Amino acid sequence: MRKIQLVLVALIVLILSAFKADHVITIYMIGDSTMSNKPLEGNNQERGWGHVLGSFFTEDVRVENHAMNGRSSKSFIDEGRWETVVNKIRPGDYVFIQFGHNDEKPQPERHTDPGTTFDENLRKFVRETRAKGGIPVLFNSIVRRNFGVNPDAVAADDIRPEKDEAVVEGDTLIDTHGKYLESPRNVAKEMDVCFIDLNQATKKLVESYGVEGSKKLFMWIPADTYAACPKGRQDNTHLNIYGARKVAALAAEAIQKQLPELGKYVRFYDYVVAKDGSGDFFSVQEAINAVPDFRKNKRTTILVRKGEYKERVIIPESKINISLIGEDGAVLTDDAYASKKNCFGEEMSTSGSSTVYIYAPDFYAENITFANTAGRVGQAVACFVDGDRAYFKNCRFLGNQDTLYTYGKDSRQYYEGCYIEGTVDFIFGWSTALFKDCTIHSVGNGYVTAPSTDKGKKYGYVFWNCRLTGADEAKEVYLSRPWRPYAQAVFIQCELGKHILPAGWNNWGKKSNESTVFYAEYQNKGEGADTSARVPYAKQLKDVSAYQPEEVLKGEDGWNPVANGNVLLSNLKR
Repeated sequence: MRKIQLVLVALIVLILSAFKADHVITIYMIGDSTMSNKPLEGNNQERGWGHVLGSFFTEDVRVENHAMNGRSSKSFIDEGRWETVVNKIRPGDYVFIQFGHNDEKPQPERHTDPGTTFDENLRKFVRETRAKGGIPVLFNSIVRRNFGVNPDAVAADDIRPEKDEAVVEGDTLIDTHGKYLESPRNVAKEMDVCFIDLNQATKKLVESYGVEGSKKLFMWIPADTYAACPKGRQDNTHLNIYGARKVAALAAEAIQKQLPELGKYVRFYDYVVAKDGSGDFFSVQEAINAVPDFRKNKRTTILVRKGEYKERVIIPESKINISLIGEDGAVLTDDAYASKKNCFGEEMSTSGSSTVYIYAPDFYAENITFANTAGRVGQAVACFVDGDRAYFKNCRFLGNQDTLYTYGKDSRQYYEGCYIEGTVDFIFGWSTALFKDCTIHSVGNGYVTAPSTDKGKKYGYVFWNCRLTGADEAKEVYLSRPWRPYAQAVFIQCELGKHILPAGWNNWGKKSNESTVFYAEYQNKGEGADTSARVPYAKQLKDVSAYQPEEVLKGEDGWNPVANGNVLLSNLKR
């Protein structure tokens, strides 16, 4: 069963990825090692800025990075790499061109001269891109971190695993590229091409960090730190993860200003999680840990790029104001369950089985799948929500029994356009939760909800305009049963499938619950909406003004995510 669950999650990733525009804009990148993708083995910290650029765009734009270590404009052409790229270009695609570092090298297989052979190669890239209907963009080389007189800065790119002769560094950043910086500018002017002066932008960046601080951007690695470079590295040319993200951000800012048609797809996030090395971190928990504690008046935005992240994620109370945004196919998954043994041989319990725990207030998630793939082994939670003012938009909650645990007694939660599936009690807990335009899918017989609303609470669960659907296996499903005596659940203008039993509601085997629960419906439709055979303690509402989302969620602070949801994303261009 667990293997089947994993396959289902993988299928969901593929299905979600399929809903794309017919023609996604592709950015083809050609250049050298400062732009190229890097291997990830041995916890390698090196990145080209092109490796991480994709995380600065919406999914309407795809980055295909063909830049390669050690290549000049000449060797890139001679080795057939440019031919591979030009054959792929379609009208409306972009080609980002950045050479120079290796054109400066003396080896005949790489060397070109500015003003003649280097310029002609750049012209070739421009002409042939345009011939395919593509849009060429010329960049000059990023700056080297060269604060001293170093005769090997160009020849060796200053990679010194064992630095025997230290270069005495001064206070002034010294250019190493010379006229190679002018060729892209001149060709761009001559051929009316967009030119992005990434050298000047990175020069200002490096200078702003200073002599010592700028090492933070480059591959300055102490010995015995990473398996990828056990002897360490002192490299003033190649960027580390942090530096690549900073340089890519500079490129994205320039794109917004100089290429507005492409710039409208640019996005900026505080942190990016990516399995392919294009982000700041490989795991969501690493990103959460990096968020400053109690960051007030600012939201921390985290992009989770496409992929399945098998990890247990805990968002502690101190990590307030987090926005977790997923690309299509971003899945957080684990397979713990209540009766599974922990390291002490004790059962984990329902509360201990969750894939994700959210204790912090003002949490926002969009387009994230929360999954528990333990299968039908009893209680196995996908998402446990304790923090107040939690907002989930277009998210998916996958599991079986006890999928979504709305845990916090004083927590208000809003679910918009979400998909939630399970068998028994798969939406359960104490919180006040409103579900709007959601799909609630029963994958087997059981109970959709099991609220444990405290006595005296004004609201429990409210469902507005939701679709309750069922798999073929789901033939006998109740809307709710009370986990605690004062449970509340209201379904308003929802579509109820034929899997919903005529009785509608269940008293959990306790007659006394019938006098304390508040179970109600209003103008539902569908094969399961006939109220003629409903249990006698079920109510049919005549007025739902008290159940408007802004009333249900307002509390004492007037929280209104329906009207003001985008306030949560104030520092993120949507």
